[in-house]
Amino acid sequence: MIKDPFARLGLDREVLTVSQLNGRARVLLEDVFTNIWVEGEISNLARPASGHVYFTLKDSGAQVRCALFRNNAARVRQALKDGLAVKVRGKVSLFEGRGDYQLILDTVEPAGDGALRLAFDALKEKLSAEGLFSAERKVPLPAHPRRIGIISSPTGAVIRDIISVFRRRAPNIELTLIPTAVQGREAIPQIVRALKLADARGFDALILARGGGSLEDLWCFNEEAVARAVDACITPIVSAVGHETDVSISDFVADVRAPTPSAAAELLAPDASHLVRQVENLHRRLVMLMRNRLSHDRLRLEGMARRLRHPGERLRQQAQRLDDLDMRMRRAFERSLNTRRERLIRLETRLAGQHPGRQLALLRQRLESLAERLPRAMREGLKARRLQLQSQVQTLQVVSPLATLGRGYSILLDERGQAIRNAAQTHTGQRLTARLGEGQLQVRVEDNHLTPVTLSLLD
Repeated sequence: MIKDPFARLGLDREVLTVSQLNGRARVLLEDVFTNIWVEGEISNLARPASGHVYFTLKDSGAQVRCALFRNNAARVRQALKDGLAVKVRGKVSLFEGRGDYQLILDTVEPAGDGALRLAFDALKEKLSAEGLFSAERKVPLPAHPRRIGIISSPTGAVIRDIISVFRRRAPNIELTLIPTAVQGREAIPQIVRALKLADARGFDALILARGGGSLEDLWCFNEEAVARAVDACITPIVSAVGHETDVSISDFVADVRAPTPSAAAELLAPDASHLVRQVENLHRRLVMLMRNRLSHDRLRLEGMARRLRHPGERLRQQAQRLDDLDMRMRRAFERSLNTRRERLIRLETRLAGQHPGRQLALLRQRLESLAERLPRAMREGLKARRLQLQSQVQTLQVVSPLATLGRGYSILLDERGQAIRNAAQTHTGQRLTARLGEGQLQVRVEDNHLTPVTLSLLD
């Protein structure tokens, strides 16, 4: 620790602004409190869209703000939530804008034995969501295995118990030990390597075994790498990790879980005496089935012998059937021939009625008749139209203005050739054209007499 941080910052020689004070305080805190571990409980957890995580770490007497930036937050395996007890590692800093004292974190881990339990639950939930525990992925164990691989420690009671069970129940089964560490961090890659090696050796089944212990002792079987290695094996796997009350992630992923290593051996080692009894029972059933089958076949043969007829009788029946079929075929042929003959006669009659010569004669007669009717129809049509034209000419002459002009009337036209119907349409001195029955006159308006003049029809 710095004995005189104020002297180091030179506070006795200058007056600082607030920004300068906060900046120097941040440098001092980050310089002194680097890479420290703090344990506490999460509260006020916030996850903004930026991907950073902010929360308050507290205990019974105090609290401190914490910031976990996005890159470091992505490496945190367990789900963070309010109330979770954690251990965090980071540096003490100061947010200069507000003068807030805070921890900038790079690691967050669950605290104590509860940390392992939380990590166990988080991995279990993750692998379950991916379907690694589903029954569809489980492979049934072979009924009569001949070669079995055992992945376990070469020392200890586990391997001796498994060998003892196989010697007692199925001494003919070949056992192969793939040795590996079963505790500690170094056990994880060894178990993964042993699983890959055993799966490639073509065993009928595998046993993944370890004796009992604490959760920490068994933790290598709760690692994601081991779980995925178990899931990747094609060979059926029996997981026998710990005592009956111990449960590991490997137990969930394996095809079968055994409560103890000895129970795993019993699952794969059929009892020889039990197999002998099964063979004897099968032999008795086989003899009984063979006797029943022979009796049934003997009765069937006797029945067939009674139904068997002499070949001569069979030939006579076939000859009679052949004669019957021949007569039926001849009758059917004659009926078909008569039907076709009658149809041919009908078609010939229809064809004669539709002969082209007859049709041409009818069409020729119709053409001659139409040729005779055409001139007469044309003359009558022209005559009718001529009479209609004369009538229309007479009607036109009656209503024609030329006929009116012929009776002594005239029509006055202005310069544009428009007829004058009212004196108001003219003005004094205007020249007009008077259209007569024969010829026309040029006249000039002396007075248009706009005052109405009454003319007597008797004058």
